[in-house]
Amino acid sequence: MVRGVPSRPVELPVPNADVWDWQLDGLCRGYDSSVFYHPEGERGRARAMRERKAKAICTACPVLVQCRSHALSANEPYGVWGGMSAHDRADHYRAE
Repeated sequence: MVRGVPSRPVELPVPNADVWDWQLDGLCRGYDSSVFYHPEGERGRARAMRERKAKAICTACPVLVQCRSHALSANEPYGVWGGMSAHDRADHYRAE
């Protein structure tokens, strides 16, 4: 064993499908990801319109609560998740 390095590899937790299965029911699965993630350099009106479209899809989504909870707990830095843009999430964190 090298000092400070374990002699055996560290075992990572096994992925748990129960934790992620909600994603299979997301309405976003039927849309191109570009609706939810802005292309490089997108700003202003174009970005606002794209985010409005994404948020409208989220409004009717059966897993909105799980999606939003995941994005907030994972500190998701990009995209619209659970009806919240990255800017919305940043505002949420500041308000806490």
